[in-house]
Amino acid sequence: MNADQDLFERARKVIPGGVSSPVRAFGSVGGAPVFVSRASGPYIVGADGVEYVDLVCSWGPALLGHAHPEVVEAVRGAAGRGLSFGAPTEAEVELAEAIRSRVPAAELVRFVSTGTEATMTAVRLARGATGRDIIVKFAGCYHGHSDALLAAAGSGVATQGLPGSAGVTAAAAADTIVVGYNDPTALDAVFERMGDRIAAVITEAAPANMGVVPPSAGFNALIRELTARHGALMILDEVLTGFRVGPAGWLGLEGGYRPDLITFGKVVGGGMPLAALGGRADLLGMLAPLGPVYQAGTLSGNPLATAAGLATLRLADDAVYEHVNRRSAELQSAVGEALSRAGVPHVVQNAGNLFSVFFRAEPVRTYDDAKDQDTAAFARFFHSMLDSGIALPPSAFEAWFLSAAHDDRAMARITDALPQAARAAADS
Repeated sequence: MNADQDLFERARKVIPGGVSSPVRAFGSVGGAPVFVSRASGPYIVGADGVEYVDLVCSWGPALLGHAHPEVVEAVRGAAGRGLSFGAPTEAEVELAEAIRSRVPAAELVRFVSTGTEATMTAVRLARGATGRDIIVKFAGCYHGHSDALLAAAGSGVATQGLPGSAGVTAAAAADTIVVGYNDPTALDAVFERMGDRIAAVITEAAPANMGVVPPSAGFNALIRELTARHGALMILDEVLTGFRVGPAGWLGLEGGYRPDLITFGKVVGGGMPLAALGGRADLLGMLAPLGPVYQAGTLSGNPLATAAGLATLRLADDAVYEHVNRRSAELQSAVGEALSRAGVPHVVQNAGNLFSVFFRAEPVRTYDDAKDQDTAAFARFFHSMLDSGIALPPSAFEAWFLSAAHDDRAMARITDALPQAARAAADS
């Protein structure tokens, strides 16, 4: 038994499923997860001492690479001044200013600890601001694990939310309407039917939790137009895309509309537990202590997390994004070429520098499309890459991430592993 397997066995005796977040358990690809002992630049090192080129990057936050010296030093300095105060700090102010300078639509910013908290607060605020109950979300978009947003999609054009998890009551999901993603006709029909009851539409800016499925041209702008016409709010979830696909996230790349509320996470905390809700000043002004919508958190705006986030945003300049974009384009091309040579049906889809590989022949525009792929082929591909020292996201429904630290050596290791992995995927 290797070190990872041994730790996994130990973990399952004291942690549900042996992990603290489900996808880490390798449930969709099989085998024992890699237990990371340390990381640096584009590499992680497992418990058994094996070094892997990392294409997970902590699911996004490691934009600069792991353990960037300046980010580590910022956290070390903050830790020396105290781990938590439960009081405001100057770093909070500076980080909020940095966010607003990049994303002007974030006129005011409230810090929380997780993306789930950010989206949960956005939904509560939308309901409080509009006096309405119904939230519209899209099938395949993930907004954290709060009850109202774990509604599952049913069949048909648009369905009333049904509980997507045990422990979520029918009542909690009843005010959530699930619409097919990239389906403007369905969205328009929902607003025609109940537009005066809808508090908000929440959408991933560019979905990456069913694999990367970018919005069709004009789809986000349509959400903006319909919500404004009917007095509802638009919540743009940039927990994953924010500050990763560009200096101002997906909104900065796409432009042409202005959401009411925006959620941030991942990169904004530089790898530490931190997320944020931004948006119109009049709406954020309804949060306590200014207004009637309550939200609080003892660790919100933690000084170590704000130090990491501020250092990351300061370092994430145009050169960083140019590098990550270039490396992503190179890898997308290499993956597609290897799979094509092996005769493996596939589609590589991207949203900026985020991309994923669907093991099917046709493009993916909806959640149903994403589910209609050969996940067994992905599992074979995944394990071949892992055996070659390349750590991919352990699910066919996730984005691949690169960092500013992925240099020629790291890229060569990845591309060298691709032909064998493609042949493994082709073997049924």
